[in-house]
Amino acid sequence: MILNYMVQFQHTRFDASFAALADPTRRGVLEQLGRGDASITDLASRFHMTLTGMKKHVSVLEQAGLVATEKVGRVRTCRLGSGQLEAEAAWIEGYRQLWAARFDALDKVVAQLKQQEEDDEQSASE
Repeated sequence: MILNYMVQFQHTRFDASFAALADPTRRGVLEQLGRGDASITDLASRFHMTLTGMKKHVSVLEQAGLVATEKVGRVRTCRLGSGQLEAEAAWIEGYRQLWAARFDALDKVVAQLKQQEEDDEQSASE
């Protein structure tokens, strides 16, 4: 039962992370915050959008753990969150390795077919 919960938790976390990263504006916000903290107002201005629109983007990033916000007075400042994406990167790497192995196998089949074709052509010309 604990294992099933962990699998469900992992998928839920992945869903939130990948949903947050699926939007180009949110990826841009992460890039911007990688350079330094910024207020929601600054981010909205930089991305030419309304304050409400940027708050929604920041909320999605915050729910995924990719952004943290802090309100001081009337200003809400954003910074990169604690979500490091290591589990997501490992998941992607597993699929990258799977596809690399499949493409390597396909390359071998293509090489064998080419060799067989060359052998058939040599046999026919003799």
